[in-house]
Order: sequence, then C-alpha cells, then structure tokens
Amino acid sequence: MRTFWLLVRAGFRRHSTYRLALLAGMTTNSVFGFIRASILLAALASAGSAIGGYDAPTAIAFVWWGQALLGTVNLWGFAEVKDRVRTGDIAVDFLRPVNPQLAYLAGDLGRAGINLIGRGLPAILLGALLFDLAWPPSAVSWAAGAVSVVLAVVVAFAGNFVINLLSFWLVEIRGITLLWMITGGLLCGLYLPVPWFPDWLRTIANWSPFPSMLQNPIDILAGRVVGVDIASAVAVQVFWAVVLLGLGQLVLHAGRRRLEVQGG
Repeated sequence: MRTFWLLVRAGFRRHSTYRLALLAGMTTNSVFGFIRASILLAALASAGSAIGGYDAPTAIAFVWWGQALLGTVNLWGFAEVKDRVRTGDIAVDFLRPVNPQLAYLAGDLGRAGINLIGRGLPAILLGALLFDLAWPPSAVSWAAGAVSVVLAVVVAFAGNFVINLLSFWLVEIRGITLLWMITGGLLCGLYLPVPWFPDWLRTIANWSPFPSMLQNPIDILAGRVVGVDIASAVAVQVFWAVVLLGLGQLVLHAGRRRLEVQGG
C-alpha cells in the first residue's frame, strides 16, 4: 500500500506541473458550463415543470458537477499503455515489482486529484456564484459523493485500461477507442441526464458501466439521489469497478503470454 500511495503522489505531482493546462481546462469547462446550464434551463422552462426528477436547481447542479468532474474522470481515455505495448516498453512494466494495472491506476488517481483541485473546484464555485445550484442535503451525501467520485475514476480507468490492452492483438485500436469515447460520452450522462433518455436508451445505459463514470456521482452530489438510493448507486459503481478491474487482469495476463519483444 505504501508503494501504491507513493505512485498516487507521483501522479499528482506529475500533472500538477501543467498549470497552464489546468487553467485552460478550468476556463473551457466554465464557458461550456454556462452554455449548457442556459440550454437546460430553457428546456425546463418550455416543459413548464421538472423533467425526469430534475427541477431547475438540480439541473444546474447536474451541469456544473458534470463540468467539475469532466477533467477528474478520464472519459476520453489515454494512450500510454497501448503505446508501450506497440513499442515493447510494456515488457519493462512486467519486470517491475508492482502489478502494471495497479501502477497505472495509482497514477490516474493522482491525475484525478490535481484535476479536481485545479479544474473542478473552481468550476463548481463559479457555477454556484452564477446560478441557483442544488447542494448535497447532508453530510452523508457529501461523504458518499466523495466515495462515488473516486469509484467513478476507477471505473473509467479500468474500462480504458482494457481498451488499451487490445493493442496486444490489434495493430491499431484508434477506431475502438473512438467508439468507446462516443458511446461512453452519450451513456454516462455527459450531454444529458440519463433519466431524460427514452426508455429503451435508458435501459441500455443502466445495463452498461458508463453511468457509474459520471451520472451516479453527479446525482448524489446534486441531491437527486438520497437515503437508501445512495447505497444502490454506490453499489453499482463498486460492481463495475470490480468487474472491469478483474477483466483487466485477465486480459493483461493473456496479453503477457502473447507478448514478444525483439531487441536489436
């Protein structure tokens, strides 16, 4: 565990060096947050009432918590693992005393931490200044929301890690990565709340891991999910975290047996 936390700290420090990138990301998130909040308020005004359990403050919270978590939860994926498989550098990772999946997960948690502080918190504070934003109704909701955010980071990482490992068998995985990003962006609740989806699309989303990456923590932090429903939302995230991390270990083991690195 000590090694794991050292790797988390290293990931935090590594990404904290890109201060201008953090500032640019926060600015972009804030601009799009203002635009998205205005659109959702217009939709609620035209409906004349709440939509899918979202009133105006809850919808605003959905937008700004989503913008705050956009840099924290890595929805867009990463290419480091697939690049190391392509170059053969992944062999070095196999020689290290730490499981490669845990090592990359630790680094991603560090990345998530600095993005939450540098991009997420300023965005949510700006949203609270500009709009009437719903907050978690209790200390339990705050604590469960924090746990849910960590689980969201883990689920997103685990899914992206499996996609990266497909490079053991495929020469190029950009198409698969793009498909994962498009599908995930739709079904995770990035563009619209999942409860606003048609029944058939909402069913597909709820049977996928994608709402665990964004919709679940947002619902808890926006106060839309309370009481016993919080435990259900977090349990779903735990389920997908275990499933995807376990799948990652299986694929990593299979890829290791297939790996062949030629030196020169």
